[in-house]
Amino acid sequence: MTELFDHRQVRRAFSRAAHGYDGAAALQREVGARLSEALDYLDDRAPAVVVDVGSGPGHAAVAMQKRWPRAQVIALDLALPMLGETRVHAGGGVLPRFLGGARRPDLVCADARALPLRDASVDVLYSNLCLQWVEDLPAVFAGFRRVLKPEGLLLVSTFGPDTLFELRSAFAQADNAPHVSPFASIAQFGDALIAAGFKNPVLDRDEFVLGHDDLGGLMRELRTLGATNAMSDRRRSLTGRARFARAAQAYEGLRAADGRLPATWEVIYAQAWGPAPGTPIRSGGIDEVQVPLSSIPIRRRP
Repeated sequence: MTELFDHRQVRRAFSRAAHGYDGAAALQREVGARLSEALDYLDDRAPAVVVDVGSGPGHAAVAMQKRWPRAQVIALDLALPMLGETRVHAGGGVLPRFLGGARRPDLVCADARALPLRDASVDVLYSNLCLQWVEDLPAVFAGFRRVLKPEGLLLVSTFGPDTLFELRSAFAQADNAPHVSPFASIAQFGDALIAAGFKNPVLDRDEFVLGHDDLGGLMRELRTLGATNAMSDRRRSLTGRARFARAAQAYEGLRAADGRLPATWEVIYAQAWGPAPGTPIRSGGIDEVQVPLSSIPIRRRP
């Protein structure tokens, strides 16, 4: 079965965007700040291991390292150049820790769909605006649950289906090729969390409407962010001038009273806790329970 997203294209797009990403990522930083407010739910519990999945240029990972200086903070991203930006933001030129320097996040280039982490090893798993690039949410949440400790904190955000609906509508009037990725609804997001067995999930939603001078400006910003079309069935050729002009004309009908073209971003937030060992994961409508071999009594024949 063909995957919805071409993950090699996702890697390429964010690798190209790494150096200029911060200049266009005001929304991403605001969403990250709102998501980070939930870290206060840990009260005085200082985590030992914190993982930022889809860490981008690493601002959240660096902030969490400063918040918990003794913790091992892991910045994990699919795009290696993004981890290079994290090294810069973490003070890549300062003294290493064994010479008296402050601890810096560990950098791991890996896929959110296959975390290279031990079972039940993570106290806080944080992911800001990464999961919109994952088509199989139940599978990725099962992986998150695998690495999270019981009572560990999961904090994630993603884009919802109303994101860029204006852009989607404008291009739909220009041709029949997909130009905007589909995004999971808040109900699908919650169902995937429950299926993975997480405790006490809480979901919230925000909507941001940003203004742009024209369609070209919006498209340039999306490229700067690495948010290009990465669907497997995307058109592989460039969008022709005629199609782009038709889309721009359709978008013009949405120009707001302030003279700018609106672009809506729907953001879904989720908070949940790692379940007790043995809590089932629902897969294909069936509850699967993992039981440690050491807990199974063995009757030995005389």
